[in-house]
Amino acid sequence: VQLVESGGGWVQAGGSLRLSCAASGIIFSVYAMGWYRQAPGKQRELVATITRGGTTDYADSVKGRFTISRDNAKKMVYLQMNSLKPEDTAAYYCKASHQFASDYWGQGTQVTVSS
Repeated sequence: VQLVESGGGWVQAGGSLRLSCAASGIIFSVYAMGWYRQAPGKQRELVATITRGGTTDYADSVKGRFTISRDNAKKMVYLQMNSLKPEDTAAYYCKASHQFASDYWGQGTQVTVSS
């Protein structure tokens, strides 16, 4: 099983980035997918989730700015991040979850937002 994130980088406050996560080795369509982030010295926190049926949920801090989506045919999950703030700076991780299987994590992609 492999989850590979991409799309991170440096951006000025107010800018946008689109993160991608490519999955392999799992039946992607039956997994719930999520994006998490971890800033230096802080615990990893939930950013957004999407169920296999497409229902989404967001942390209050990103509602209205971030959008999670998935493409089951391509085995991809995306995180569109708009109106980025310096406090969004973190390593962003992709996670695949299923109630009858182990969780899987990607290696992370760094997002840095400068003020």
